[in-house]
Amino acid sequence: MVNSRGFLLGMGSDMGAIEPAAQAALIEQLKGIVGPGGFREGKDIATKNYEDLMGARAIAPALLLRPSDTQQVSEILKACHGASQPIAPQGGMTGLVSAAAPLQGEISLSFERMKKILEVDRFSSTMTVEAGVELQTIQEQADANGLLFPLDLGARGSCTIGGNLSTNAGGNRVIRYGMARELVIGVEAVLADGTIIDGLHKLRKNNTGYDLKQLFIGSEGTLGLITRAVLKLAPKPNSQVVAMCGVESFDKVADLLVHVQANLGSNLSAFEVIWQNTYALIDEHVAHASVPLPGHHAFYVLIESMGSDAEKDTELFVNVLNTASEKKLVDEVVLADSIAKIKNLWTVRDAAAEVYLSVGPMHTYDVSLNIDDMGYFGEEVEARLRTHWPTAIFGLFGHIGDGNVHIIINVGPDTEDHHLQIDEIIYGLIQELQGAVSAEHGIGLMKKQFLPYSKSAAEIGLMKALKHTMDPRGILNPGRVF
Repeated sequence: MVNSRGFLLGMGSDMGAIEPAAQAALIEQLKGIVGPGGFREGKDIATKNYEDLMGARAIAPALLLRPSDTQQVSEILKACHGASQPIAPQGGMTGLVSAAAPLQGEISLSFERMKKILEVDRFSSTMTVEAGVELQTIQEQADANGLLFPLDLGARGSCTIGGNLSTNAGGNRVIRYGMARELVIGVEAVLADGTIIDGLHKLRKNNTGYDLKQLFIGSEGTLGLITRAVLKLAPKPNSQVVAMCGVESFDKVADLLVHVQANLGSNLSAFEVIWQNTYALIDEHVAHASVPLPGHHAFYVLIESMGSDAEKDTELFVNVLNTASEKKLVDEVVLADSIAKIKNLWTVRDAAAEVYLSVGPMHTYDVSLNIDDMGYFGEEVEARLRTHWPTAIFGLFGHIGDGNVHIIINVGPDTEDHHLQIDEIIYGLIQELQGAVSAEHGIGLMKKQFLPYSKSAAEIGLMKALKHTMDPRGILNPGRVF
């Protein structure tokens, strides 16, 4: 059966179903591996372990496995490989491309019991963690040791580092610190047949052949399961200055970006943009977010500086904004001069992803473009969508400093029925502009038919060859990515 979003429901891999008797025996074997506290079945499986965040699927797995260490993960995959049993790996279940919720016949493997922070090394500025540790816990532990783990996204309290790495998460500070893959020194991963690849080390310079960790980072659990990682920490900034600016055109947004990059240098840690349409939605629908500027500006730009000298950094930041104002790049500025005000400005930015809680079902998109195409993209994508749905609730926002824009849209009570049509309009324009259909959320199920819009046939062929080599029986997250 095909649902309105254009992908198969109730279909796992293309291997064919396991015989009931064989699956029953396998399930008993798997229960023995993890012990009484390491599995859930039937009505004991919480909906959070199978209900898709996007509302597309809610198929309870035959078994939910909750291993406590890498050796158990290895034994689970070895047994499933031998039986050709498909596995759906799970982190915090906060993904937006339908990659982690199980398909029919799959067994779920959750890292929810693998939550140890194994070491914080201040001398190498690293932290070694298990895959199930929440991002916020890692941030807080780094902070307690006078360091910073800079990966940051709205789901920080529930997303896990294993999921962050498997999707190569981006978030708010990519402009300075890079994507998740730039924040990892080593990983331990388990292959489909149970083989443990121990790549845990703290060596910043390690040029001994292929960088195998990159096979697992961003592969969405299709090539192997990350079980532990050595994360790269940064010095904890001694200063944080944040402002929100009202800007009249996207050309000026782009010029403002160049201006602050040139004058703030490495202190520039975030450059976030909210289109007027989204700003109005935040003001109307997100009660806990208090917008700091009037709603007549075309764009709202949140700029953040983080450095080592609070007094000098603040003075530099103010001077840079004053110069921007003199150059007519900004029309109005609100400077956050306290921790509470900084939090309030970031709350407004994070609220862009919370509008749907009041509006109702909204399709969300995560795309990447050349920055000089974004002004045209914003106008053109709205025009094309409103040709079909003139009264649609629509907004754009994103991490524009690194070329990433998000789109949210509700076309009415039947929004769910038009997902594929909306996809084709948005991704068609992305293809025309030679952008990427996914900037930071991955491909999963929901974008796989649009992968050729951003990858060549040769690239996809090589990806499939890697998949076949590393997972010849197709048990790891089958049907995702391609």
